[in-house]
Amino acid sequence: MRILLVEDTAGLGEAVRDQITDDGHAVDWVQSLRFAENSLQTTPYDLILLDLMLPDGHGLDLLKRLRARRNSTPVIILTARDQVSDRINGLNAGADDYLVKPFDLSELSARVEAVGRRYRGNPNPLIHLGTLEIDLHNHRIRRNDQPVELTAREWALFEGFIQRPGMLLSRQQLEDRLYAFGAEIESNTIEVYVSRLRKKLGRDAIVTVRGMGYRLETHEI
Repeated sequence: MRILLVEDTAGLGEAVRDQITDDGHAVDWVQSLRFAENSLQTTPYDLILLDLMLPDGHGLDLLKRLRARRNSTPVIILTARDQVSDRINGLNAGADDYLVKPFDLSELSARVEAVGRRYRGNPNPLIHLGTLEIDLHNHRIRRNDQPVELTAREWALFEGFIQRPGMLLSRQQLEDRLYAFGAEIESNTIEVYVSRLRKKLGRDAIVTVRGMGYRLETHEI
């Protein structure tokens, strides 16, 4: 997933960014509401991790503006405010989950995956595509009942395909799965990772549509 992290505390921001990146997601980290708004205007995100007390305002104001614009991007609030009334206000404003600081990073990872599954329309973490059995929660794949090991970046790219099985994905869409904002993108990166996935999942697992992009073959993987 492409995730926007809005957190002004440097140490926590770095820890969350590193954790979510290690989980195989691309993370853009900003430290103010202004930069968050700028990022949201230029980049489609799959999830927002939102602190409430920010140097230029309150995170709930950003959340309310998003929902008023009918932006349904899922939001997990990360905050030290632990009163029941604070949680109710956050959820009523449109948050999908609420995590109180300090929190365990592994719990954050689990909540990110759970919210992501709900918005992908598949709350069940185990799905089947052809000969593949895919465990979304544990990032595990079995092909013909044999385990297939993917790296974090291979998984990030493959997750983009399984979210839209059979649909054409452009190079830009796939690059967004791998790179956080501002990261340098090498010209042949997508080809390299698609080649790796084909070696592990089958030569015909991913189809190239010349000049347009790639799609996941869902019939005879």
